[in-house]
Amino acid sequence: MPIDSVDDVRAGMAEHGYLADEGLATAVYLAMRLHRPLLLEGEAGVGKTEVANVLAAWTGGELVRLQCYEGIDVAQAVYEWDYARQLLHVRAAEAAGHVDDAVEDELYSERFLVRRPLLRAISHDASGAPPVLLIDEVDRADDEFEAFLLEVLADYAITVPELGTFRAVRPPIVVITSNRTRDVHDALKRRCLYHWVDHPDLEREVAIVRLRAPDASERLARQVASAAAVIRARGLYKPPGVAETIDWAEALAVLGRDDLDEASLRATLGTVVKYREDQARLEHDGIADLVAEATRGA
Repeated sequence: MPIDSVDDVRAGMAEHGYLADEGLATAVYLAMRLHRPLLLEGEAGVGKTEVANVLAAWTGGELVRLQCYEGIDVAQAVYEWDYARQLLHVRAAEAAGHVDDAVEDELYSERFLVRRPLLRAISHDASGAPPVLLIDEVDRADDEFEAFLLEVLADYAITVPELGTFRAVRPPIVVITSNRTRDVHDALKRRCLYHWVDHPDLEREVAIVRLRAPDASERLARQVASAAAVIRARGLYKPPGVAETIDWAEALAVLGRDDLDEASLRATLGTVVKYREDQARLEHDGIADLVAEATRGA
């Protein structure tokens, strides 16, 4: 699929429900053309993970997701051996009286190799579109795994001692996300192209809500997006992201609301603010004032 410009990226992502701004579209375009990993940082809920989902839908490549967490190791991320099947193979050979060196050699053949996300993305079928490798929330992994990841992304190659080296014929499209719960090491950042994904401005968030929550009216979408922006400015522990704004608009539309009022905000506050302490703060600051500010001019 030819991708000749940043506009191609914006149009392709828009076709699959993602309205990227100029900065993000440029970062995606350069990552695809230069075959460089793209590191997306930003607060939770701003659409970082969705970038990979949309790129997979647009390009036709398989989405291969590696969810990072504390303590993740090679067995979960790269490969492991299917010990249960290996044991059955040995027992079957013993029952048939055919246990020899050949049977032992077969135990570490590809038929017993379980390919985890990194190896799947590296050893994909070159005849199709390259996969989109999503390495989600890399800031949750430890330093050792991050160093290993840097090594893999440097050459797009993984060595399995029993089988040799698997090397990508065409590099996967790599999207790495971080919620910045800790700083990602400079070495990994240098390997990647970098983009900070911020909350959209009001007009773009209204457009996103209209696209992703089509049952919400233009008026309701604008009021919800305005209310979300007001809530974010209140300094909450967990301000709502775009995903919560979309959920909020969908919830209000399902309830048959065309306007955001005090009663409907109170009834649906749990779709957009997920911590009791944050809800209490909004109550203390005044729900009526929040609604008035959000609906002014809408």
